[in-house]
Amino acid sequence: MSIEMVPFHEGEKLLDWVALTRAFEAGHKLPKAEIGDTFLYRGKDTLLSRAAWIDGMGIAVKSATIFPNNPQANKPVVGGGVNLYSDADGSLEAIVDFHLVTKWKTAGDSLLGALKLARKDSRKILIIGAGTVGRSLRQAYGAGFPDAEFTVWNRTQANAEAMAADYPGMKVATSLEASVKEADIITSATMVTEPNLMGAWLQAGQHIDLIGAYRPDMREADDEALTRSRLFVDSYNTTVGHIGEIEIPLQSGVIQRDDLIADYYTPEKMQRKSDSEITLFKNGGGAHLDLMTSRYILEAWRTR
Repeated sequence: MSIEMVPFHEGEKLLDWVALTRAFEAGHKLPKAEIGDTFLYRGKDTLLSRAAWIDGMGIAVKSATIFPNNPQANKPVVGGGVNLYSDADGSLEAIVDFHLVTKWKTAGDSLLGALKLARKDSRKILIIGAGTVGRSLRQAYGAGFPDAEFTVWNRTQANAEAMAADYPGMKVATSLEASVKEADIITSATMVTEPNLMGAWLQAGQHIDLIGAYRPDMREADDEALTRSRLFVDSYNTTVGHIGEIEIPLQSGVIQRDDLIADYYTPEKMQRKSDSEITLFKNGGGAHLDLMTSRYILEAWRTR
């Protein structure tokens, strides 16, 4: 039995952001994924193991370690691995580079949300966070909104300036509030536990894309941001009951379960109703999306 190995740089050359969003849409037309998540914590450190099985697509098992203090030792925050198994006989088909799957799954998930929910004439995109995910978002949104102007805000401005230097024409925001008010799309990928995106700043017609919060104690947007918006998630099963961005306001009664209008399994509801409403999308990045991404990557690899 031959197990295919898909490395990061060789694999990435074969991929396309918009094609990935189409693969996500196709994947959500198959039977709903069975998923199993396990979270283990040590202080700020996290071990996240995610498994998904989609009938007709196969099985993926992904384990991730998230150590937020690693950059102090010049080490990456995230590590891990992804195994892709055959749907037909359960055999191990491929080992796909963890960082390749994570990068494309995470930013591709947000891009699909924006393509469905943002105004079609959105031209000003604000990226909050100048880390690895922020750079991936610049690439993904640049493919989905090729005429857009990009601005980046980061708590440490030097990091925002370094990111902007890699993308000609990108602006650096000095005021988060002012840059939020000017944007058509705000996409946030930070590691905060207390919200830094305030609902009072939001403007009619904006689309908010929240990525960073992945633990029960983490939030990027305050209560007012949620109550002013129509709310969407990528998957009910991997956000409700798991992620503080959704669960904390649910538990406090700020929002109700029915306020979460749709996920990708209800595509007919996953749409904007008017150009004036504010849409808010929570990217939960479940294992079923890792599976869809891994399968898309493997198919691209096999047809290279």
